[in-house]
Amino acid sequence: MSLTAVRPDLTVETMEGPVRGAVNSGLRTWRGIPYAAPPVGELRLRLPQPVRPWTEVFDATAYGPVPPQPRGRGFLGAGRRTPMDEDCLTVNVTAPLAPAAPRPVLVYLYGGGFTTGAASAEAYDSTRLVERGDVVYVCMNYRLGALGFMDFRRYSTPQRPFDANCGLADQVAALRWVQRNIARFGGDPGNVTIFGQSAGAMSVTALMCAPSAKGLFHRAIALSSAPSTAYGPGLPEKWAANLLDLLGVPEADAGKALASLPASRLVEAAVRLTRDVAPESEPGTRAVAPVVDGDFLPLHPIDAFRAGTAHRVPLVMGNMGREGALFDQFEDVLPTKPERIDTMFALTGPDLKDRVLGAYPGYPGKREAVDVGGDAVFWHPGIQVAEAHSAFAPTWSYRFDYAPRMAHLLGLGATHGLDIPAVFGNYASGLGRFLTLAGGGRTAVSVSNRFQGALLRFARTGNPGPMWPAYETQSRKTKIFDRTDQIVPDPHHVRRVAWNGYLGYR
Repeated sequence: MSLTAVRPDLTVETMEGPVRGAVNSGLRTWRGIPYAAPPVGELRLRLPQPVRPWTEVFDATAYGPVPPQPRGRGFLGAGRRTPMDEDCLTVNVTAPLAPAAPRPVLVYLYGGGFTTGAASAEAYDSTRLVERGDVVYVCMNYRLGALGFMDFRRYSTPQRPFDANCGLADQVAALRWVQRNIARFGGDPGNVTIFGQSAGAMSVTALMCAPSAKGLFHRAIALSSAPSTAYGPGLPEKWAANLLDLLGVPEADAGKALASLPASRLVEAAVRLTRDVAPESEPGTRAVAPVVDGDFLPLHPIDAFRAGTAHRVPLVMGNMGREGALFDQFEDVLPTKPERIDTMFALTGPDLKDRVLGAYPGYPGKREAVDVGGDAVFWHPGIQVAEAHSAFAPTWSYRFDYAPRMAHLLGLGATHGLDIPAVFGNYASGLGRFLTLAGGGRTAVSVSNRFQGALLRFARTGNPGPMWPAYETQSRKTKIFDRTDQIVPDPHHVRRVAWNGYLGYR
């Protein structure tokens, strides 16, 4: 993106203080605006606190540092030279140049397994989304890893308490910032859509069940959520103890160590925990994840959706055709192998194992095992949310089956994350360009136009359009996005019935 101009309307008086943005790629942009106090020192592992107001104009032309995380994934998170700091709670805003009536607001929550991600990542370049949708786009940094998604409350002392769900609470703080300020950027605070992919989608479904997020958004889009990925209280306490073991910290010194260790040590230990410990001991879980703490999350998300206590906003919910394939090849953290699948069922549903596996002819073949793992973590819990929420609020279900030729050559198919270029319309750069190196660019753009167009209609009106019927439990009509779109009643019916009654980890 090139800086092209400076305009008088780039200086905006927010409730916290004035900020000055720039024009990039023909759009107005503001970057790195603080939305909460720096979560450092005494505020490490505490819920976010209000930012201190300022009077001088804040230079909002550069992205803020990304949250502490592993380096090497610059496309989706932190590259080798990406600025990184615990002082990371900033928000970015992109808006069209031309003045207009208040525009719909889209707030994106990035993915990355709750261990990586950045609001400044190339994958989330919102230029085409904002241009096509005539919307205001917001993306915030929120805390990750041990600093944002682990539960250390048992190591609290009166002098140094710790909180759970800090990363989710950061997202709520950013949504409150949107409500206070977005009208000043041309957005409509009464028409806010939250959307996210992977861990961002898990955040979407968790926020729908968080009382503190009530009224902060009006529609929700969950792209490849794993909504059962929230645990408490047993597993989070176990993982907190595991993390201390990896750090070599005795329990008696836990409070002091958690408050003072360099962030890089906590990042390294959390990566080892999520990569090496949890996938083997509790296959199908994430050791770094939202916590059902009885306060921020009073109920497990699946239970909240079933009880009707989730926020009753319109919801679009869906998955990729083969979620598990990416993890089997590149990030081995899912139960995509028979040994892990056996352990998963032994811990969560031994009486259902034979019935479920019988719905995958060819199991324990590799392809079938990969599909079991992807369905257990992503697809089946997603269906549980769609069928539960549809009883209380408008709900739409989809499956994204399109994969460019390169994805098939790599043996991935329509797997996890390959919808990101379609959502943002970014097939001309980054991952999108790579996926179309072997051809299929025109088809990819056509699929993107249809998928993105439906999501933008949903954000503007609360309905993705007449060609996409709502999901209800009688017919379970689901939109399949592919070279040619279609509506399919109850796709994977046999698998769905086989998984019925499976609750997973609680």
